[in-house]
Amino acid sequence: MLTLDKIFHASVVLKDIVRATPVVRAPGIADECELYLKPENLQNTGSFKLRGSGYKIAMLSEEEKRRGVIACSAGNHAQGVALAATKNGIDSLICLPDSAPISKVEATKAYGAKVCLVEGCYDDAYQRALELRDEKGYTFVHPFDDENVIAGQGTIGLEIANDLDDVDAVIVPIGGGGLISGVAYALKSIRPSIKIYGVQAAGAPSMYNSIKSGKIETLPSVSTIADGIAVKQPGENTFEIIKNYVDDIATVSEDEIASAILALIEKQKMIAEGAGAVSVAAAMFDKFPIKGKKVVSLVSGGNIDVTILSRVIERGLMKTGRTSSLLIELIDKPGQLKDVSRIIADCGGNVTSVHHERNSATESVTGCYLRVVMETRNYEHVQEITTALKNEGFKIVEG
Repeated sequence: MLTLDKIFHASVVLKDIVRATPVVRAPGIADECELYLKPENLQNTGSFKLRGSGYKIAMLSEEEKRRGVIACSAGNHAQGVALAATKNGIDSLICLPDSAPISKVEATKAYGAKVCLVEGCYDDAYQRALELRDEKGYTFVHPFDDENVIAGQGTIGLEIANDLDDVDAVIVPIGGGGLISGVAYALKSIRPSIKIYGVQAAGAPSMYNSIKSGKIETLPSVSTIADGIAVKQPGENTFEIIKNYVDDIATVSEDEIASAILALIEKQKMIAEGAGAVSVAAAMFDKFPIKGKKVVSLVSGGNIDVTILSRVIERGLMKTGRTSSLLIELIDKPGQLKDVSRIIADCGGNVTSVHHERNSATESVTGCYLRVVMETRNYEHVQEITTALKNEGFKIVEG
């Protein structure tokens, strides 16, 4: 059984492999509350997963260690198992979905593991890992539905309580549920009044749906930039713990996740992957009743592929009104582009690209369309520019 003593034991066992990440104040991200971050993206391997896998592997018998370990993962658990196994002199084989970012695959290999890529998502990799376990006799290290793994993740709760003894609420990402199970159990055992909130991506709401319906549900598919929490079916143990110790669960959209990643970069100079940023997105977009409260958002990991990061930043800029585009119908005559540029510049906007197109769909035979992409401050700034253009007689078709 999971106990607070087991979590305290895990904190002792892990002290030589895990970094105690300090809680940091994060002003300017969620103005309605006093927001702090628990930056597990700064953890060794770039994710909290090292805690659970490290404790699980440390508790294996000598016979289990001799046989080697196998695990499945979208990336972060893979790296945690690989590093923990290597430090203990144990062979490791990791099954990853073939959709896992290349950076995570290469990092897993760099920590000393062999990698088996499996077509599909996390759940397909999970099934293949079980097959190989049975065929080869490996010891399976579950990414979330294991009491030792959950106890290892629970050490985060102990650190939060130690750093902020008056915290009102903690917001935690949910994939299979191992992280929030450990954190919720630890914090609720120490101080039951603390609110524990869980967050899932809207494109992978397996635990959200399961808790709302009162039974474990399996999604037919998942689709989200938060690949670290893209899990079709939650764990049985984690489902029960969450049902008893977590106060509420919400979901966040892809645009909200992108905005949170961007906010962390700009305000905290901190890189978070999609799964790590969902807790910040929940605070930013008022998913829970935290106004005026002292809140910790757990940033669970920072292993985001740089090619994905550039796309996420662009999406985040669009979501927050930092970049915008307008489609303007013009009369095709000299000086029109100059006038549009002048108005935008006078309002403080910066034109980054234009596309001029003659189109028979315009009301006037001599009409044309102008697509203008701009750097702006926010949505209010976009509205100011739009109003100024309209006041000077320009017709805004889209924007």
